[in-house]
Amino acid sequence: MELFLDRLFRETQQPLTQGKGLFLIAGPCVIESEAMCLDHAAALKMMCAQLGIAFIFKSSYDKANRTSAASFRGPGIKKGLAILSKVKTKLNIPVLSDVHSIEEVAAAARVLDILQIPALLCRQTDLIVAAARTGKIINVKKGQFLAPGDMGNVVKKIESAGNKKIVLTERGTSFGYHNLVSDMRAIPIMRKFKYPVVFDATHSVQLPSAANNQSSGERGFVETLSLSAVAAGCDGLFMEVHRAPDRALCDGPNMIALEELRRLLVKAMKIREVVRG
Repeated sequence: MELFLDRLFRETQQPLTQGKGLFLIAGPCVIESEAMCLDHAAALKMMCAQLGIAFIFKSSYDKANRTSAASFRGPGIKKGLAILSKVKTKLNIPVLSDVHSIEEVAAAARVLDILQIPALLCRQTDLIVAAARTGKIINVKKGQFLAPGDMGNVVKKIESAGNKKIVLTERGTSFGYHNLVSDMRAIPIMRKFKYPVVFDATHSVQLPSAANNQSSGERGFVETLSLSAVAAGCDGLFMEVHRAPDRALCDGPNMIALEELRRLLVKAMKIREVVRG
């Protein structure tokens, strides 16, 4: 199930210990600057290396699904991919970012190790198939409007393009207005598709559109949900982190502080050891 991830991590000297290790997708929500990306990526790489966790750096070159047209979206695809390319080559770590349209796919695939399909686009067949045809690893976030079993159809779309390098990410389900709920049954349900399942802990505490033309969040629940997801059997964790979340240009209320991440990961690894033996 995780052989393609094993190969990816071996290329960057980050063994998954034969599929038994937890991996982390993390970084600031959006690219704010080159220096900021390199700083965060280097700190996260060192932390994960010390803990024995395989690491993928994530930051968005464009947040195309912001609540308001006035919200900061990032540097755009050309400048953003150039920054991610520098992070990748300078630090020797895999990089991941969102693709929002078919037109972005080719350029993104030349830089990114993993193409991510955002939750709100997880049923866009043409985009999914175009991304899959690149041969890159495809991470699809389960839409807030889907049941976990519905992701089987998404898997089939990717496989129809001849690509079996698939990761599925749970990020909460719409629960009334401006709220999400995390049903941990989603993790074993999606693992039945025989692909790695990731839990997105920071987007799962988001309060969509709840703060006057922008989303809010409850970062205080990130640890509880992360540890619950590891106990439920997830293969990896996705967390957006920032040195100063309250000053972040995107998703600050649901991002966690970089300095708080180590303690959380130590707990997660202990739970992982019990669950996976």
